[in-house]
Amino acid sequence: MTELQWRKSSYSEAAGNACVEIAAVGPLIAIRDSKDPLHLPSTAVGRAAWTKFTEALGHPLPPR
Repeated sequence: MTELQWRKSSYSEAAGNACVEIAAVGPLIAIRDSKDPLHLPSTAVGRAAWTKFTEALGHPLPPR
């Protein structure tokens, strides 16, 4: 897997101990726990599913 450009949630705790990071990977959005950044993503979802999820929360899709 190539180096991904991870983005930390804007709702993350200041110390970075309780947050989720995401990265766009072609048609997928990879999701991981920032407490364990050396491991591969915990899961990945399609862009359509991510868009529905973020729209429900009132947040836009991350740029590619």
